[in-house]
Amino acid sequence: MDNRRGIYWGWYVVLGAFLILGINYGVRYSFGVFVKPMALEYQWSRSVISAGISLMVLAYGVGGIFAGRLVDRIAPRWIITAGATLMAAGMFLTSLVRSPLQFYFTYGILGGFGAACLGVVVCNSSVGKWFVRRRGLAIGAASVGVGAGTMAMAPLAGYVVKVYGWQAGFILIGVCVLVIGVFLSQWFMGKTRPEDYGLLPDGEGVTERRGDSIPDGKPRLGPSLRQVLRDSRFWILAVCYSLAMMTEMSVMVHQIPYALDQDIDPVVAASSLGLVGMTSALSRFFFGWLCDRIRNAKYAAAIGFFFMTAGMFLLLKATSATILFLYAVLFGFGYGSLAPMMPYLLADRFGCHILGAAYGMLIFFVVGIGGGIGPVFTGYIYDLNGSYTPAWLFNFIILLIVTFLILALKPRRPDAAA
Repeated sequence: MDNRRGIYWGWYVVLGAFLILGINYGVRYSFGVFVKPMALEYQWSRSVISAGISLMVLAYGVGGIFAGRLVDRIAPRWIITAGATLMAAGMFLTSLVRSPLQFYFTYGILGGFGAACLGVVVCNSSVGKWFVRRRGLAIGAASVGVGAGTMAMAPLAGYVVKVYGWQAGFILIGVCVLVIGVFLSQWFMGKTRPEDYGLLPDGEGVTERRGDSIPDGKPRLGPSLRQVLRDSRFWILAVCYSLAMMTEMSVMVHQIPYALDQDIDPVVAASSLGLVGMTSALSRFFFGWLCDRIRNAKYAAAIGFFFMTAGMFLLLKATSATILFLYAVLFGFGYGSLAPMMPYLLADRFGCHILGAAYGMLIFFVVGIGGGIGPVFTGYIYDLNGSYTPAWLFNFIILLIVTFLILALKPRRPDAAA
């Protein structure tokens, strides 16, 4: 393959990752649309229903460990195809559930493990392997798909649930995952990394060097996964982003039920989630661009956390559609920083030699633990108090803490991989 004959293949990987992340996260962040209809039909508490999404993100985190190891070894299209098939099956079966245990198995376990195979670990790690100088921009552009998918899927699911019922909503998103996920993975995600095809990262030229070499011809060096897990910088990233994800999943699942409790129209409430997706889409591109230009990317991460904190403060007072939309803009802009910042900070501190495996471990803590705790914890607080206010206040304090904690992240060491 000669890079000079056309568009650098890395940009096709970015496009594929953008679209696959869009359908994956569009499905996950549409979950809030289903909470109240399922609660009304089955008389399940919100903590019982929220446990479904918590189990899904826990399975997603566990699955991310294995998906990360696989993406360092085989072409991502096979991982994504398997994941899309499993996730779609979970959504179809969820439309038939009659008990919480059935719901936890279909949506939580099948959906979660399937989603892990077409999530950020596989997609953003694949993108990161094709770029060095433009890594921030490329990962940011791919991550825009998360927000774009949320912006598109949440209102669509809200409309289908309102008109045809929640069962039809799960069938719709299952079809979308199966058709789009399988087709796109086979079309765009069939290659591993540029060195295996005689290319240099960023599309800068052609090389006949082996895939374990870097542009200066020396062997690729980098810490092992065990060394990464013993490094305090990894744990600062894990703590900060786990806490941020806990708050993010908390509000993404419960902001629509909260809005409905404030007598806000259901379609308007679902549109607020779409607005979070829209602003986060712009934010992902912005933070990816910023990472390539700022002296130390941890400051970009702190800016993202600050916007989430400001949005959380507004949600405490969101009793009208106007304030809800303002919250969505600020919180969405900050939340959009999470997807591009995590793989960028990992690659910047540890190199990309084992980016898939290291990112998979980080996602286990961030999404599996942090994201898994958030929804069910918030549902429990609601069941206990009959109000979301204590949960929103707790989230505000947590986000304020991580805004400053991320600044303790030490810079890259001289022996890190290029």
